[in-house]
Amino acid sequence: MNMWPEATEQIAKAGMSWITREFGWLFMLMGFGVLGLSLWLALGRYGRVKLGAPDDKPAFSEVSWASMMFAAGIGIGLISWSFIEPIHYYVNPPFDLPARSSEAAEWGHMYAQFHWGLVPWAFYALMTIPVAYTLYVRRQSEFNLSAGLERFGGPVAHRLTRSVVDVLVIIGMIGGAGTSLGLGVPVVTTFSAHIFGLPSSPALEVAVVALWTLIFGTSVYFGLRRGIQILSDFNIGLAFVILLLVLILGPTAFIVTLWANSFGLMIDNFFRMGFWLDPIDQGSFPQDWTLFYWAWWIAYAPLMGLFFGRISRGRTIRQTILGILLWGSLGCWSYLAICGAYALHLETSGELAVSSILNDEGMAPAILAIVQTLPFSGFMIVAFFVLAIVFLATTLDSVAFVFASISTRNISGEEEPTRWLRLTWAFALAFVALGLLATDGIGTVQAATVITALPLIPVILLVAWSLLRRLDQDFGAQLNRRTYALAKRPDGTSHVEEV
Repeated sequence: MNMWPEATEQIAKAGMSWITREFGWLFMLMGFGVLGLSLWLALGRYGRVKLGAPDDKPAFSEVSWASMMFAAGIGIGLISWSFIEPIHYYVNPPFDLPARSSEAAEWGHMYAQFHWGLVPWAFYALMTIPVAYTLYVRRQSEFNLSAGLERFGGPVAHRLTRSVVDVLVIIGMIGGAGTSLGLGVPVVTTFSAHIFGLPSSPALEVAVVALWTLIFGTSVYFGLRRGIQILSDFNIGLAFVILLLVLILGPTAFIVTLWANSFGLMIDNFFRMGFWLDPIDQGSFPQDWTLFYWAWWIAYAPLMGLFFGRISRGRTIRQTILGILLWGSLGCWSYLAICGAYALHLETSGELAVSSILNDEGMAPAILAIVQTLPFSGFMIVAFFVLAIVFLATTLDSVAFVFASISTRNISGEEEPTRWLRLTWAFALAFVALGLLATDGIGTVQAATVITALPLIPVILLVAWSLLRRLDQDFGAQLNRRTYALAKRPDGTSHVEEV
């Protein structure tokens, strides 16, 4: 019985390895292609198209809109990796840099910010626009990604294409939610065991899942404005306070200096990192990290596009895309820069052997050990514990809301799915979490999520093509570029004339 999950995980990881090895070039091209297309949409001729009626105002304030997107789009993954990812790169650096060297520390600090910056948020932004366009411009009462597809071929081919797209999107959504659960449960369990003096055990993990279910179930029950928005606002406020405390209580000058250095290093090497596949030496760094992340963001993009699109009524395409890129990237860069610099300071100064704890005990104990070194460690441990719980709750309540909306027929952009359906999906996600814990299946889910990303690439391309077709059909004639010249009237005065 125990061998079946292990065999499944081995098969899934072998498939993930084959995909990243054989199609790494495609993932890299997708990353920069999506970023380029998103910026073109935002800054080009369609940027001023409003996602709504002419008199529609933004459905949410800028702060609440950004809070809901950030909390849903990143979740507990940022808490899990912000301290730890730079340490991985410090010990096993890219570009054949000497391990544990000053160069490895600088590149490690910067590389984590690259992986959580513009490219992943561009995937989310590009998938947001077709959803919002379908709901608020075309006013179609369908809440799914396939509703934005332009018809090509006959009716049967179109229905089949839509069905395939919907199935792939749902698989990617389940994998993304499962990965967040798998990352979050060990971290919160470790922190709760320390706070309450309890041994880590399956019973404690079940209790953690039960607490999460109560929080995000209540949030999704009350809906977008009275539930998800309030929880997201609280989440981002708490995250900002904790980040500020780490900056002030930690080695402030070192953190700020390293952050500035990393920003310049990323600007200098952005394209080099984005296309580096190490084809001659065939090192594993691009496959283990950059390609894995790009595939993960692709698998997660349809889910985030559905949720972001639902809350973006009243904004223009330019405001939506630039807002997603700006707020999302700044939030991730801040956490990775400050927390990552603090962890590197502990490691390089010899104050705490973070890499040894990470290697011997794993991610969650390493994060706890880092937080324990902060001044007022008791308070900081409780604060991180609460933040981790709320971060995952804000991700899962958006997932439950999206699933409930997809499950509702003929739902408009102003309507919300019924409460009982929202609660049903909340409890379903809880059972997914319990199943992952019982079978130790997080590795399989993570690998399957990357495998799912490959067939989602043509889905993203098809959705983007359909969006451009619709924009041209609806606005192309009005937005065609015109040429003007200064002409002379008979009386000698000048006027502007269209050529």
